[in-house]
Amino acid sequence: MRLQNVSITAVFLTLLMACTPAKKEEATETQTEEMPAANPTASATMNSASGSTANGTATFEQTGEKTVRMTIEMIGLTPGEHALHLHEFGDCSAPDATSAGGHWNPGGMQHGKRGEGEYHAGDVINLVADAEGKVSWSEEIEGWTIGGDETTNILNKGIIIHDKLDDFKTQPTGAAGGRVACGVISASNN
Repeated sequence: MRLQNVSITAVFLTLLMACTPAKKEEATETQTEEMPAANPTASATMNSASGSTANGTATFEQTGEKTVRMTIEMIGLTPGEHALHLHEFGDCSAPDATSAGGHWNPGGMQHGKRGEGEYHAGDVINLVADAEGKVSWSEEIEGWTIGGDETTNILNKGIIIHDKLDDFKTQPTGAAGGRVACGVISASNN
């Protein structure tokens, strides 16, 4: 009788163990990889100013610690060269876009050509509009960030496209003429 009770107990324990799920081993390492954070982005709608028909878009993506890729798509410009600058205020409310203030220049530098001697943080390039008044341009700009320190942060700055080319020497504007398009740089929802 005693052997029968031992056998029944053994069978019961065997069945109990077979029906109980095994305890999962605890992971000692993270089993899922963390998703990398998206690069900050920003954009601006470029609207006409000073009676022009120029309009388009500007987009920005931070590609390095202090590097931002700027892309401009424009229509309605007069054929030829047009200065492109970032201005100190994100305000395009004046009909001639003078509400955007002067060139963004947190370092107190002389106006000039980007990458050659002194230049404003907002000095960018001369865009070339084709015979139909279109521009499609993209380039990485050193010294800019989307957010962060005010000396590098492009958010809430004005983007201005001028009527003429920048001569890269006349102070403080490069003799670029009137402002024909203006946009305000705003952070994109990532």
